Amino acid sequence: MVQHESSRGLFDPANPDPTREGAEAVFVTTNTLPVPSVEAADISNAVLFLASDEARYITGVTLPADAGSMLK
Repeated sequence: MVQHESSRGLFDPANPDPTREGAEAVFVTTNTLPVPSVEAADISNAVLFLASDEARYITGVTLPADAGSMLK
């Protein structure tokens, strides 16, 4: 979602040609961890963990991989 120009414009409304770099300062404020957004690899790693034997006793829970944005 943050890759789309209209989404970036919501975070940088004063800029007629919003870029991801320009909106990153605002993106960082939406997370508890100091990162602008979660990478696709982070989501893939969470999925791989849940599909692995290490997660065999994990059932019926939500695993947020959101850099802490739900904590705010």
